[in-house]
Amino acid sequence: MINALILAADSALRTLWAEPRASRPNPAASMAELQLTDSERRTSGALMRINHVGEVCAQALYNGQSLACTNPALRAQLSEASREETDHLAWTHQRLQDLNARASLLNPLWYAGSFAIGFAAGKLGGDKVSLGFVVETERQVEAHLQSHMDLLPQADTASRAIVLKMKADEIAHAQMAMRAGATELPQAVKSLMQAAAKLMTTVAHRI
Repeated sequence: MINALILAADSALRTLWAEPRASRPNPAASMAELQLTDSERRTSGALMRINHVGEVCAQALYNGQSLACTNPALRAQLSEASREETDHLAWTHQRLQDLNARASLLNPLWYAGSFAIGFAAGKLGGDKVSLGFVVETERQVEAHLQSHMDLLPQADTASRAIVLKMKADEIAHAQMAMRAGATELPQAVKSLMQAAAKLMTTVAHRI
């Protein structure tokens, strides 16, 4: 347990303050950088800041769930999904820099809250409920990313490429959790998750 706590703390520090490194190529790398107006750049920056916050939360959720998980095989699956989310974190971080936009100032708060939720889901509900939480989270993130595809400027092909690849990965993560035996969450829990996500995206759009 002590080793697990040290690893969890190390992951939190790296997520919040270290330069994230992706294990896969950035989907935007092959995209020609088109000229954006100031308004388009601000729009893309705000949307990609929200997506970056989402990846900070994803790291926290998976780390919290892994800490609570007692099944080695499932913990390995969660760790693999977390590594792919690290790619997303790196890609969105880089895109924020390209757009001269900043990350959310509240990232430590988002991380702490998401870690607590992930740990509670795994500890109190068990593996099946924890997996159900993964499924519903990824479904909501998929819908959220699709909405960003509609909102991002057409000229911002780099951000659009990143969001499209992230969306495909989130679908795969939900399918992984379903195959592993996820339990469907009650509608009240789903609605609460949607309300929390709405609060986060609204605040992160500006702060």
